[in-house]
Amino acid sequence: MTDDISRAYADIDFSPLDALTGDEVITHSPVRDVRLPSGNVLALVTLDNGRDHTRPNTLGPATLAELGETLATLKRRAAAGEIHAVAITGKQYILAAGADLSDVAKLPSKDVARLIAQRGHQVIGSLSELGVPSFAFVNGLALGGGLEIALNSTYRTVDASAAAVALPEVFLGIIPGWGGAYLLPNLIGIENALEAVISNPLKQNRMLKPQQAFDLGIMDAIFPAASYLEDSLRWADGVLTGRVKVERKNEPGKLERLTKWPIAIKMARGMLESKIGTVPRSPYVALDLLDKAKSGTKAEGFAREDEALADLITGDQFAASMYAFDLVQKRAKRPVGAPDKALAKKVTKVGVIGAGLMASQFALLFVRKLRVPVIITDLDQGRVDKGVASIREEIGKLEAKGRLDGDTANQLRALVHGTTDRNEFADCDFVIEAVFEEVGVKQEVFSAIEKIVADDAILATNTSSLSVAEIGSVLKNPERLVGFHFFNPVAVMPLIEVVKTDATSDAALSTAFVVAKGLGKNAVLTADAPGFVVNRLLAKVMGEAARAVYEGTPLTVVEKAFAPLGLPMGPFQLIDLVGWKVAAHVQDTMAHAFPDRFFSSENFHELAALPEVVEKDKGGRVTGWTKAAQKVLVTGKTPVAPETILARVQDGLAQEIKIMLDEGVVPEVQDIDLCLILGAGWPFIDGGASPYLDREGASQRAFGDTFHHPPIRGIGA
Repeated sequence: MTDDISRAYADIDFSPLDALTGDEVITHSPVRDVRLPSGNVLALVTLDNGRDHTRPNTLGPATLAELGETLATLKRRAAAGEIHAVAITGKQYILAAGADLSDVAKLPSKDVARLIAQRGHQVIGSLSELGVPSFAFVNGLALGGGLEIALNSTYRTVDASAAAVALPEVFLGIIPGWGGAYLLPNLIGIENALEAVISNPLKQNRMLKPQQAFDLGIMDAIFPAASYLEDSLRWADGVLTGRVKVERKNEPGKLERLTKWPIAIKMARGMLESKIGTVPRSPYVALDLLDKAKSGTKAEGFAREDEALADLITGDQFAASMYAFDLVQKRAKRPVGAPDKALAKKVTKVGVIGAGLMASQFALLFVRKLRVPVIITDLDQGRVDKGVASIREEIGKLEAKGRLDGDTANQLRALVHGTTDRNEFADCDFVIEAVFEEVGVKQEVFSAIEKIVADDAILATNTSSLSVAEIGSVLKNPERLVGFHFFNPVAVMPLIEVVKTDATSDAALSTAFVVAKGLGKNAVLTADAPGFVVNRLLAKVMGEAARAVYEGTPLTVVEKAFAPLGLPMGPFQLIDLVGWKVAAHVQDTMAHAFPDRFFSSENFHELAALPEVVEKDKGGRVTGWTKAAQKVLVTGKTPVAPETILARVQDGLAQEIKIMLDEGVVPEVQDIDLCLILGAGWPFIDGGASPYLDREGASQRAFGDTFHHPPIRGIGA
C-alpha cells in the first residue's frame, strides 16, 4: 500500500487551482538538514508564511503546490540515501491553522472544489510515502489541515504549551477533508474520534489541549516548551534507532471494528438527532465517513472525503457558515459605532446592585476578568451574605478544577465584598444593576446610587427589554447611563448588547465597550428600542409558537415546525430554559410596543405560575405539556399546519429585521446576525437569520427584496 495515495492522484490536472492563488498569503516550506546523535540525517521542514503569530500559517493552493515540490524532493533524497527521516514543524507558536478558506467564495464549480480536496490529499498524504519515517513536530496551533499534516505523518510529538489541537471543520459546515475522517478513528478508536470530529465542534468549537491530544493517542509524545525541538529531535532519533518503542493503546482492533464501532455510530446518530435535529448536514456527513473508516483502504477513505468535501464546500450551509465565521472573527472584534477607547473611564472598582443569582454571576465575572474590587448590595444582610458566599463558592470550584491556582483564588475572594450600606459605592467607577425587571425599581436604585457615586461614574442597566431612556429619565445626569445587557448563563454567553440612548455620552459608551472587552465578551451597539435585538427577534419566534398553540395546534407539532430554522432548541424548550415569567414579561413588552406585530397570550402568565410546565425526554426535547399545564391552557380548535407556522415565523422575522434596519436599531444587518449568533445560538449554517431568510424567499415575501445583494448562496446555487 506504499504508493496508494501517489497513484490515486497521479493523473489529476490541478492547473485550475492556479487561478485561486492571487491573494494567497503563501506558507513556505524551507528545509534544513539536522544530523542526529546517532549519525542519522533528518530533513526538517519549517512551515512559515513570513508573518508574525497573529497571522497563522494556512494551506492554500500555492502553499500546497510548494509543499508538494518540497516533499517530492525529499522523497528523491531519501531514495538516494541522503536523509533517513523527514520532520515537519511550524514557525513559532503555530504549525498551521488549516486550509486557507478566504477565497472559497471564488470557486467556480464543484469540480474545482473537489480539486482542493484532492490536492490536499495528494500533498499531505505523501508524508506517509517518503520512503523514510516522517515526524510531525506540533510546536503550536494545529487546526484542521494543520492537524491532518500530523495525522498523515508516521509519528507525532506536541509542545505542551501549544495553543490548541483540533479538527473544527464540522463547526464550519464541512468535514475534515485531508485525511482526518479516515485516519483519526483508525488511530484512536471510533469513540474518541467521534468526540474530536463531531462532539467538540458542536460544543462551541471546543479544542483539545496538548495533554488531551496526547492522552487520546493523537500524539505519540509530549515535551515542554523550553526544550521542545531538542526533545523532539532526540526522541525521533530514538525511534529511528529502535531505542524508543511507540505504543498506541487506543488504536482499534478487529473486535472494536466489528462490535463497538457500529454501536458507537448508532448512539452518536441518536445524540445528533436529539441535540441538533436533522437540518445541519456536516455532522451527519462526518458521521458516515467515520462509520466507513472502519474498513477499506486509505485511498478509498480519502476518495470518500474528496466527494464529501466538494459537496459541502459548494453548498448553502458552508457559504452561510463562512459569512457567520467572518462576523465573529472580524466584525465582533471591531464593534461598529464604538467610540474611541481613549474616552473610556478607567474602572478600578465595580459595584453590583443586587445579590441574587444574576448579580452573583456578574460579580464573579467582573472580579475574575478585571481583577478589581467588586462590591454587591441588597435590601438585607442575609441576601448579601448569601450572594458573597455563592461567589466565593464558585471561586472555590474553579480552584478545585485547576482553573485557578490557590494564590489567585484567595486574591479573588478578598476582592469581593458585600454590604447593605450603599454609601460604600462612593468610589465605584462602574455600577451595574441586577434587580427586578420593572422600570420603577430600576429608577429607584439608580436615583439613590447617583447621589453617592462620583459625577463621572458610569451607570449600567442589564434590562432585557425595558427602555433605557425611561430608566434614566429620573437621573440628574442621564448621559452616564448605558444599557449593558448580558445573556444567560453570564459566564458562557459571549454577547453583550450595549444600548445607547439619545442622552448617552461617548465616555459612557466607550467605557461600556472597553469593559465588555475586558470581560472577554463581544459587544454590539444597539439603539434604545423595545427588546433591543435578540429578545425582540426571539419574541417573534416565541410569539408565533404561542399563537399556534392558542389556535389549537399540538405542542409537539409546533416544536417540529420550527426545526428547519436549525436553532439549537425548539421555542418551548427555549422558553422553559429562560423561564416562563421572563418570557411572559418579554412578550408583554413587545406586544405593548408593537401590538400589530407581536402576539401575547394570557397562557404565558398562567403557565408561569406553575412549578413544571412541559415534559421533556432525556435529550431535553419537549414531549408535551404537564397535566397541570393542560388544565390552565386556553386553546382553540383550528390547528395550523407546520408549513404555515414556519412561513409565519420566517416572514415575521424578515419583516421585523427590515423594520429594525429602517429604524436604525443597529447600523447594518450584519449586526443583527452577529447578535443572534452570539446571543441566541443561531446556527452558523444559517449565517444568523438574514442569509437564511433570503434563501427561503421570506425576505422577498415580506418586503420585495433581499437583505444581501447577491444573496449568500453556495457555488452555482
